Amino acid sequence: MENVPVYVMPSVPMTEIVKPGYLYVVATPIGNLGDITLRALQILGSVDRVAAEDTRTTARLLAHFGIHKPLISLHEHNESRRLESIVQALRQGESLALVSDAGTPTLSDPGFVLARRVISEGLPLVPIPGASAAMALMSVAGLPTDTFTFCGFPPKKAGRRRRWIEGFAGSVSPLIFYVSPHSITGFLGELRDVLGDRQAVLGREMTKMFEEFLRGSLSELEDRLSERDRIRGECSLMVAGAEEGCLSGEISGEIKAEDVDRAITKNLAESQVKPSALAKRLSRELGMDRQYLYARILSVKGEDG
Repeated sequence: MENVPVYVMPSVPMTEIVKPGYLYVVATPIGNLGDITLRALQILGSVDRVAAEDTRTTARLLAHFGIHKPLISLHEHNESRRLESIVQALRQGESLALVSDAGTPTLSDPGFVLARRVISEGLPLVPIPGASAAMALMSVAGLPTDTFTFCGFPPKKAGRRRRWIEGFAGSVSPLIFYVSPHSITGFLGELRDVLGDRQAVLGREMTKMFEEFLRGSLSELEDRLSERDRIRGECSLMVAGAEEGCLSGEISGEIKAEDVDRAITKNLAESQVKPSALAKRLSRELGMDRQYLYARILSVKGEDG
């Protein structure tokens, strides 16, 4: 987190009083501490305890704003084990806040398992909205944002990651990924291979001192990052969606076999997508049986040599 001058709570009336037995899901800054909301500070300063992804990170955040609360460690490795004790505390009337290291809990961060359990128990769950890396990037991306697909972090294994990317290939909405700095360059190349050389925007170290935005095609971003000795800071990536109609070529009205083959040939020529993934995409686009399309794709590939 970026250092900013020590915050002094303004003399404003408390507009919200925490309620016993409530779990508050509190968004925290993604970098610049000045991005925290007044409501978040009010909640964090009023609850009985705070469940945090990393208690050390949260302790520094709270101390910066003069807040001192007991902390509970809640991360991906212990979340399931902590459920019973947290639910019991809520049932006994404690008020708790849930925070992650940065941004909004449960969005590619711990908290989903707890939130689902709290809902199933019929206990109150309240969002305290605030900073989000995905929203911050979209606001300055310059790409259409009427709809979008949030993809989160990619799988670590190469084969699974490629199949995962193929699953998003047919989306006409922009895609948003969270990527670690050590894998971003290779991931850009994988996206280009599967999706084509689409336009994209990369946000790095957003809201911090060395904030950077890179814009261009996937190959251009890959080339620029490849020139660097080291890449630092978590990366958020927004990739343009597939163009309307790009999966079905010029097919319209009644679909004929030759139209299907033409669409298959066009897609095979423009990308390295696997037959199974292409069959899935064309099935959604054309409203046709996937197995039939898969057989036609194999036939076309054989005819093409």
